[in-house]
Amino acid sequence: MKKAILLSAVLAMLVAVSCKKKDNTTTNPPVTMTLYDSLGGTEMVVDPSNTSQMIEKGRLGIRSVVDSTIFVIAADTELNGFFTVLLAEVTAGNTSGFEALSKNLTDFFCVATGAKNFTYGGKSMVAAHDPAQNPRMNGKADNGDFDQFVADLVTGAHKVGLSDQLIGRVGEVVGTLRGDVVQQ
Repeated sequence: MKKAILLSAVLAMLVAVSCKKKDNTTTNPPVTMTLYDSLGGTEMVVDPSNTSQMIEKGRLGIRSVVDSTIFVIAADTELNGFFTVLLAEVTAGNTSGFEALSKNLTDFFCVATGAKNFTYGGKSMVAAHDPAQNPRMNGKADNGDFDQFVADLVTGAHKVGLSDQLIGRVGEVVGTLRGDVVQQ
């Protein structure tokens, strides 16, 4: 009798355990936001440059910083000599070079900050900054030129309202390019 009771108890426990509803709750790791997400991410907004089109908010933010920085560099006598072709075109009313530079840099920084919906199809950073491979570049940059570029980038980013924290994160990305950009 004791064996039967013990066997019944064991069977009852086995049935109870096997019929128990499984706990499907799992702990999901926290989602890490990319820098692109922090710059606006994939939320679609009206493109102020073309109000009939939508643009990812992150791309718009990056393009705003890129364009602002290009204008800061254009006014910077320490750096604008590298861009004589571009400046001559813009002065003559031809903005195609500016538009191409803006698009390429925006694509580059979208990809570099973690965007998934864009690709960069421009020159490598080495080729883009080597006058022998890029006739639009007028000279090779040294470390001082790179540092001045970073200062102009900070100024351009501040002009469009980017926070110091995000500027610092963008600066980390830019810092990884020093070895490719500095060729003198």
